Amino acid sequence: MYTFSSRLKTFAFALIILGAIGIAIGFFTTPQTVDEYKAKYADTHATATNHAVSSEEHSTNTEVHSVANEHGSANEHGANNDHAKHDEHLLMQAQNRPWTALYIPAIFFLLVSLCALVFYAIQRASTAGWSPVLFRVMEGVTGYIVPGSIIVLILLIISSMHGNHLFAWMYTSIDPTAENYDYAMETKDWWLNIPFFLTRSVIYVLLWIGFRHFIIKTSRAEDKATDLKPYKKNFTLSVVFLIVFLVFELFLAFDWLMSIDHHWFSQLYPFYVFASMFVSAITVIAFVTIYLRAKGFLPKVTDSHIHDLGKYMFAFSIFWTYLWFAQFMLQWYANIPEETAYLVPRLLGEYQGLFIGMLIMNFVFPILILMNSDYKKVPWFIVMAGLVILAGHYIDIFVLVSPGTVGSNWHFGIPEIGALLFFLGLFIYAVFSALTKAPLHAEKNPFMKESEIFHY
Repeated sequence: MYTFSSRLKTFAFALIILGAIGIAIGFFTTPQTVDEYKAKYADTHATATNHAVSSEEHSTNTEVHSVANEHGSANEHGANNDHAKHDEHLLMQAQNRPWTALYIPAIFFLLVSLCALVFYAIQRASTAGWSPVLFRVMEGVTGYIVPGSIIVLILLIISSMHGNHLFAWMYTSIDPTAENYDYAMETKDWWLNIPFFLTRSVIYVLLWIGFRHFIIKTSRAEDKATDLKPYKKNFTLSVVFLIVFLVFELFLAFDWLMSIDHHWFSQLYPFYVFASMFVSAITVIAFVTIYLRAKGFLPKVTDSHIHDLGKYMFAFSIFWTYLWFAQFMLQWYANIPEETAYLVPRLLGEYQGLFIGMLIMNFVFPILILMNSDYKKVPWFIVMAGLVILAGHYIDIFVLVSPGTVGSNWHFGIPEIGALLFFLGLFIYAVFSALTKAPLHAEKNPFMKESEIFHY
């Protein structure tokens, strides 16, 4: 049986406490008025408004030479109103910052844990012979699903109660006479409405928690079974879960991530998100395996098992790149305004460095490092490559979310670091607590012998 070491537990609690302090600082330092915003983000405000001011001045000057003075005064008054609305919009984005800092790691670690359950179910459904010695590690990584789902659901409820502006569609109307009228919502309102949105979110959470409960429960029953009934039951549960996940993950990605930019859409988006989180989940499984093996808790795990995890990391890095290119290339080439509006801030705007950087970290780096077969057997090499991959895919989620919530007001400061540390500490605590619930060697699995002697 694995025992959660006091040192690791202390480390996890330290991360949670430090993170909570950083989160609190983020909320307490959020500007409450336009004047506070201008004082705090003077440079950002000047940059964000410079183009609008220049355009307005040009428009005003032209108007002065072409129409009567009273018309020019009216235009000036309208320009002042536009500037006021723009300032309010920038303030709203700044107020979104601490919520965005919370939402990104909350989604990231939940989807990592959920995709670990998917990877585990795939091993079960495919009756894989190499992986049973890693089953309890995979089960442990899924331990964050319950607390992670509850936290994300709470954040979504707060958004639905207008506690923040993460989802702009929650503040729109389909009434053409309304000030907040949004033409895009005329065809999306049946899906993007708060009651239905929350209902779907609750369904997602119940499904993931429910399937995890029964799959893990049946796995534990294998240890005491005298026949193959629990094993066969888990096979069936895994197959059903994979089918359900395939369907509902599509809607989850649409709802929780893509609807942040509700004017934009992509049919590849859910698969792209899955690929990003799936390779991250495999990387985390590799990290936990290497750690437990180094501590002597997984004596049956060999370099061949580490090598296979490295192959999955390499393969799904390529798969992620394929989906990234397929989504990006088609929209870039078609150059349709409704589609390119999503890419402009990421490819050409304030997020360009992050956008290109995460592409290098998620594709170029794994290609160069993990292609060699021998390197994938070296634990410290897997850890080094995995750290870059995890950082790259965290930036990926950051770039998916932030442009639609904070716009040009993005930073990676105390609120963002604090939220990351908080959820990392919570993730470590949940995962390693789950590992203490059962022996790390599922010896009654019928493929265990094959897994123990597995050699690449």
